[in-house]
Amino acid sequence: MKVTLEAIKQRPMPQHIAIIMDGNGRWAKGKGMPRLAGHRVGVQALKSIIIAIDELGIQYLTVYAFSTENWKRPIDEVNGLMELMVEFIDKEIDYLHEKGVRVNPIGDISRLTGKTYDKIMFAQEKTKGNTHIVLNVALNYGGRQEIIRATKAICEEVVQNRLRVEDIDETVFSSYLYTNGQPDPDLLIRPSGELRVSNFLLWQIAYSEFWITNILWPDFSKEHLWQAIWEFQNRDRRYGGLGEKRS
Repeated sequence: MKVTLEAIKQRPMPQHIAIIMDGNGRWAKGKGMPRLAGHRVGVQALKSIIIAIDELGIQYLTVYAFSTENWKRPIDEVNGLMELMVEFIDKEIDYLHEKGVRVNPIGDISRLTGKTYDKIMFAQEKTKGNTHIVLNVALNYGGRQEIIRATKAICEEVVQNRLRVEDIDETVFSSYLYTNGQPDPDLLIRPSGELRVSNFLLWQIAYSEFWITNILWPDFSKEHLWQAIWEFQNRDRRYGGLGEKRS
């Protein structure tokens, strides 16, 4: 079935979509190009998806841009990725700001190179008052590291007698995560066909619906996004219960 924009707009939309932007290197290799060329086209794909998210009225988008494990890649590729981030902000920040997008970096960005760090901080500051779309950009991010960070912060609160152990529950724990105040992702999209979550939003995706496609990220289009949302809309989300279709 060919999914149309009109069709998915007739049904409840996910509030929050998370995407593992995977397959840039393989896309480039398949075309006999350097890996960085794939990342460059992947950045263009990201802009097209932000435009589509805006059209759909979805408020939260989280993208996996650079993991804590990505430092293991060749230094030329890492440096190229950092330069691409700077280039993306230089070219697109005014557009994002006009569209009401709030750029919200999540992860330990203190390790980023000076120029990249400064640009990320600039984008965050420029767009901090925007409320139309929250764009969480996971940079030097790891799900386990986020959970450890939150646990340490909670322990410090307990030691300082600002929090009682008996008051710690899921809501309290969530408030110490990078995504504090946001709904958890309803839908996690992974291009490239890989069947793993790669240390991404481990706490937040507890009840996310997964949509996996063999399409590589540089080729990912708004039509693929529509397909993912359509399939999400046709699933029976039971959250451990029987759900409407199995009652």
